[in-house]
Amino acid sequence: MDDADVIVVLGGDGTMLEVLRNFMNSGKPIYGMNRGSVGFLMNEYRIANLPQRIAKAHKEDIKPLRMIADSSSEGHVEALAINEVSLFRQSYQAAKIKISIDGKIRMDELNCDGVMVATPAGSTAYNLSAQGPILPLLAPLLALTPVSPFRPRRWHGALLPNSVTVRFDMLELDKRPVNAAADNVEVKSVSSVVISLAKGVKASILFDSNHSWDERILSEQFRY
Repeated sequence: MDDADVIVVLGGDGTMLEVLRNFMNSGKPIYGMNRGSVGFLMNEYRIANLPQRIAKAHKEDIKPLRMIADSSSEGHVEALAINEVSLFRQSYQAAKIKISIDGKIRMDELNCDGVMVATPAGSTAYNLSAQGPILPLLAPLLALTPVSPFRPRRWHGALLPNSVTVRFDMLELDKRPVNAAADNVEVKSVSSVVISLAKGVKASILFDSNHSWDERILSEQFRY
């Protein structure tokens, strides 16, 4: 693996995310071919002329989020997220969450099933399922998206500059426990979660030249 110029991944988006995390800052571009169920991060599976396809592929840099979570059961936990950092209620009780951006309280109380901060790479995943916006890969933005908000009922989230720090504080912790997840790293019973762009950390992903990420984003917005 150390001698490889390019890493080829066979699987779905979950496999690709795992490989991207494992090879952060390695300088090795990663080319995926879809053998899974979704494959938004993958290219079409085709063995013919694979070296030529890889040579012509377009490279995009993926920049992850850093989650810092404090938990009553697990202590202080840090993890990287390529797609999103999400919070979700642990019981039948709706979560109550205070939202601050760069130290300023922007929402005193969000009553909801959950909330997330998604990167452009993750904007077509859980974020899109929760009716969040699709972001171009190179957009310097993050999507702050609620999941089933009860109050304020009509709040659909916000687009944030990727330079900000987002903080979630859980309200009524004992009555309304909340879990947090940075992609597949889950932390139970969090009291607070701080999210920011992980500066100086990136992974490179390769897309076929005839089906770039920008084209996928554009096509996704016209699906019906």
